[in-house]
Amino acid sequence: MAPKQPQTPNPALSDIHNYRQAAPDLATSGQPSEDQLAAIAAAGYEVLINLALHDDPRYSLKDEASSVQALGIEYIHIPVQFGAPTAHDLALFFDAMDRSRGHRIWVHCAANMRVTAFLASIGSCAKGGPKRAPFPLCATCGNRMMYGYRSLRCR
Repeated sequence: MAPKQPQTPNPALSDIHNYRQAAPDLATSGQPSEDQLAAIAAAGYEVLINLALHDDPRYSLKDEASSVQALGIEYIHIPVQFGAPTAHDLALFFDAMDRSRGHRIWVHCAANMRVTAFLASIGSCAKGGPKRAPFPLCATCGNRMMYGYRSLRCR
């Protein structure tokens, strides 16, 4: 998969629940709709990582994997139990991010809370600092970093 060049921002992205542009090639959000997935593709994103479960129609699409793949985006699903994330979940996320390096990545869950907690873990681990560190997106999404997330540790 050859990296795509960043394209002009699509104003439709700002309508996605809790959308945040974390870095030039990294965006995060809550659950996008089918139409919003098309906007994500139009904005040049190549990889979509979903940390939400697929068991609640209020917070998931009927067949997100097929929808995303039909748009030419690689789809990675790491179902993370909101109140009980595991070190294994975090390791899978780290691996997915590592494999996607050099590509435009969109990461979402139901409300952008699991995502910000996991990205905070990457930031903390990458800096070699404390195993937990504040991350600016956490504050902007109202993430309270649930107790289960506080116990996650770097690999």
